[in-house]
Amino acid sequence: MRLPTRLLRRKPDTCKNDFGHVFILGGSERYSGAAVLCGSAAMRSGAGLVTLGLPKGLNRQINRIKSKEVMTLGLPQTRGGSLSLSAFKEISRFIEKIDILVVGPGLGLERSTQELVRKLVKTVQKPIVIDADGINALVGHPDFLRRTQNAERTTILTPHPGEMARLLGVSTGEVQGQRLRLAKKFSREWAVVLVLKGNQTVVCSHQGKSYLNKTGNPGMATAGSGDVLAGMIAAFLGQGLDGFSAAKYAVYLHGLAGDLAAKEKTQAGMIASDIIENIPAAFKFRTASCVRR
Repeated sequence: MRLPTRLLRRKPDTCKNDFGHVFILGGSERYSGAAVLCGSAAMRSGAGLVTLGLPKGLNRQINRIKSKEVMTLGLPQTRGGSLSLSAFKEISRFIEKIDILVVGPGLGLERSTQELVRKLVKTVQKPIVIDADGINALVGHPDFLRRTQNAERTTILTPHPGEMARLLGVSTGEVQGQRLRLAKKFSREWAVVLVLKGNQTVVCSHQGKSYLNKTGNPGMATAGSGDVLAGMIAAFLGQGLDGFSAAKYAVYLHGLAGDLAAKEKTQAGMIASDIIENIPAAFKFRTASCVRR
């Protein structure tokens, strides 16, 4: 696959603001590392700036393990250590400063957190990537996708088969048996880009475009791999790609980085951080392949 020029070449007179500020709302007491993986992947994929919006109680812990380049914003939390609905006003003010919003990595399933997600999905005007527990918050409430105040907003959902099954109210087996058809139908009905993860990840847009991915391996079925993909998609949106293209190229390079990681670590031994470490190598590998052709 030939990558877009804007992902491979940069003008000499650019600055970090030219490559997008990604804001990731995630993390909870139990799942503190998910947002960190997402943020690191976004940085490695070319984002100019990345900020993690976290429950205040996690800030000190996260600052010990996150990439030095990634910023944090402590936000009001529930008693259980997840983001609270009371954080909405502060989040809304901060969103005015950023370019891309990611909602979901490690958020948890508390009621207040899910209400926050639905309110953001309904009101945010910026491009948004909805992943993991961000998707779970929409189970039974997909109409919030349609009720957004900006019908032209780029919205990308990245469910794995189980999350897709919950969204549709069907079994995971039914989803796996008709992946492309269901992905096309959902993206068209709700006007989103749908990334149905798994073996040969499917990417569909409501305009009728579709892509079936061929990179990747079973070693990527590991905790945090989806958080990495969400960060990559957001980074590509921030660099100016449209929603379908950002998702397609992110899925492809995510799988390629996973293939490179598996060669070094083995499929059984690789973890999500290994995928992040191989994102630059995936860019180099793809660029070299294009040159040889």
